[in-house]
Amino acid sequence: MLVAIDGPAGVGKSTIARRCAEHAGFLYINSGNFYRAVTLAVLDREVDPGDPGAVLGVARSCRIELRDGEVWLDGHSVENLLHEDSVDSLVAALSAIPEVRDIVNARLREIAAATDVVVEGRDIGTVVFPDAQLKIFLDADIATRASRRHQQGVSGLSLDELQAAIGARDAVDRNKPTGRLAAAPDALRIDTSLLTIQQVCERVDKAILVSRNNPGDIR
Repeated sequence: MLVAIDGPAGVGKSTIARRCAEHAGFLYINSGNFYRAVTLAVLDREVDPGDPGAVLGVARSCRIELRDGEVWLDGHSVENLLHEDSVDSLVAALSAIPEVRDIVNARLREIAAATDVVVEGRDIGTVVFPDAQLKIFLDADIATRASRRHQQGVSGLSLDELQAAIGARDAVDRNKPTGRLAAAPDALRIDTSLLTIQQVCERVDKAILVSRNNPGDIR
């Protein structure tokens, strides 16, 4: 079974998708971390991020793997480097390059073909896995999302700076020529602004259970 969870930055996708994957006994895949790994490789190799051809060359040559739930880049774990501010500032632009998306999407499909998975991102239910058995779109207002990201303590930006950065990321994600952020027409939409992580997880867990027993039904 494949569960696609989409939504904007800071909505809680990663925490919710990871917990619900654990509850269901599924593999958890954060598609955004694959783009972050490509971005990290661009930075590490000191490639000009404004040169699409050079970025594409890095995307083609770098090796991204999942090992025990962690992202590995070219044989090294980079899980603790993926949310650095330097990566945050570039990942939206680099992930907007269509050919980079094609490379990452092919890798995601390869991994997902082997087992039951919960995959989260921004275009998982619309582009990467349009035939997913269950599609979920999580959303929240921008102030809530910025506050949640600030509380994670992974950024050196102030709350106001984070809100501005998330707003800029939203603009890029919603207007990409390919893979733009959008809810699939058949997705179960959940506004998490006033819900706890536990409450959202309960709704998603129930949707997974219903979908497993009654394919196509997301009540």
